[in-house]
Amino acid sequence: MTENKGKVVSINGNLVSVEFDGNVSMNEICYVFVGDTALKSEVIRIKGNIAQVQVYEMTDGIRCGDTVEFTGDMLSADLGPGLLGQIYDGLQNPLPVLAEQAGWFLERGIYADGLNTEKKWEFTPTAQVGNIVRAGEYIGTVPEGPFTHKIFVPFYLLGNYTVKSIAEKGEYTVKETIAVLTDERGREIPVSMSFKWPVKRAVKCYSERLAPAETMETKVRLIDSFFPVAKGGTYCTPGPFGAGKTVLQHTTSKYADVDIVIIAACGERAGEVVETLTEFPELTDPKTGRSLMERTIIICNTSSMPVASREASVYTAVTLAEYYRQMGLHVLMLADSTSRWAQAMREMSGRLEEIPGEEAFPAYLESYIAAFYERAGYVRLPDGSTGSVTIGGTVSPAGGNFEEPVTQATLKVVGAFHGLSRERSDARKYPAIDPLISWSKYNSVIDGEKLEFCKGILHHGDEIGSMMKVVGEEGTTLSDYITYLKSEMLDAVYLQQNSFDLVEANCGKQRQRYVTDKLVHILGSNYALQNKDDARGFFNRMRQKFIDWNYTEFESESFKKAEAEIDELYRKGDGKLAAPAEKLLKDGE
Repeated sequence: MTENKGKVVSINGNLVSVEFDGNVSMNEICYVFVGDTALKSEVIRIKGNIAQVQVYEMTDGIRCGDTVEFTGDMLSADLGPGLLGQIYDGLQNPLPVLAEQAGWFLERGIYADGLNTEKKWEFTPTAQVGNIVRAGEYIGTVPEGPFTHKIFVPFYLLGNYTVKSIAEKGEYTVKETIAVLTDERGREIPVSMSFKWPVKRAVKCYSERLAPAETMETKVRLIDSFFPVAKGGTYCTPGPFGAGKTVLQHTTSKYADVDIVIIAACGERAGEVVETLTEFPELTDPKTGRSLMERTIIICNTSSMPVASREASVYTAVTLAEYYRQMGLHVLMLADSTSRWAQAMREMSGRLEEIPGEEAFPAYLESYIAAFYERAGYVRLPDGSTGSVTIGGTVSPAGGNFEEPVTQATLKVVGAFHGLSRERSDARKYPAIDPLISWSKYNSVIDGEKLEFCKGILHHGDEIGSMMKVVGEEGTTLSDYITYLKSEMLDAVYLQQNSFDLVEANCGKQRQRYVTDKLVHILGSNYALQNKDDARGFFNRMRQKFIDWNYTEFESESFKKAEAEIDELYRKGDGKLAAPAEKLLKDGE
């Protein structure tokens, strides 16, 4: 805390104007005192000697003339061992610790360290006395759950430093000095296992930023095959309320091919957040067989909490993600939902009396959303290893209207769009991603030509289905009706998935490629079907056999048996592979 103080001159909701003497910086943290209670706040605008600050707590009881103390520090996150498995609020206060201090109903002005300062960690030095080190290079390691946690030279140190001394292998707390560095002027800098980093500044301690090319497997067929996400890429999942955005994120976090999962519940309803908090400790990690929480961090800021914390929770989450990326790990960060964050921005913009943009959102909405998603990336680190941060954000447009500003601003910057539809959700299709409006710029796990073939069937089938709503089934030719049945079968057996079945929910890329080849063969064939009843009966039976096939373990005896039944039904239907599909399968061999 500095000696710089001020006094409150006006209060507008959680926006407080403070008159100050001395120097104050943008995004500086200060505390507004209500009696003996200090309320954490952040400077968001400075006009002359008036600083406008957003308070991260309820502002009841604040009066003009109340004291404000400026800290001189930015809003920062504590970085060090002990982050995994934690449940934080937007300001990185561990909620279980706050619950111990205040009970079930959290009080204002109670804060706690982001890291356990009493727990001892087994430190192993990797640097030696005399080594030249830079920011972002590691000088030792600590075991943390299933990972080796690297102890870094703090990111804020600029230039080259010499290791003057380093602790021997042993147990230390995160605050104990484990090394002393000297700069080029000979000044000594003590280093502990933890340090702070401003959450609104991206961590750039890497050698090279690479293009996201490697697919991040989610084990969801519709995503991996049709609308893939790359490691270090970005994607958004907009959809109306109740369409399954949060459920899809939970499934993704469980099966995604990443090391660390960070969930930022920024402004979601308290019931949904409670569901997340109770379910995640119970989930079994398919990689380790232990609790999924061992490699998960949850940051929750519900809609009942002060709006300013929504913004903080998003930035805190992405900062923790960048920290673990620096260790050469692949991190998936899920923001649910960015619409609530945007609404908080709109509220603060209104109180600042800024000129509103579309639908009263601030004019800088697009740049803020772009800056957030730009913190994703696939990077090469100083030691030659690679790490990534993949960001997936949900959007909750009112009424499912994708034309609203938040959705449109997000679509301009992300690499994949998974649009959920009310129609598919109401039909109990999971995931409810609409394959006709969604898109992705990343590489699929299946061959591109086969993917286009399947998409073509879906689009053609949808056109025929729309026509049938007008002219009826009897007004459709047999060939068109068969195309429609093929598209419905593809939707039922590949685009839909049972997330409750362990085999069906965990569909890897090898299986997706194998099943796709089989589907191209079935859907790309002509059949000796005499009428629509025959066609409907044949494709209904084929669909059911494919669904049964999906529930068998890949390459098991039951898998081969179910496949043989599909082949037998194909022969009974007198299937003959058409030339386009035959060429696709030959080219893919």
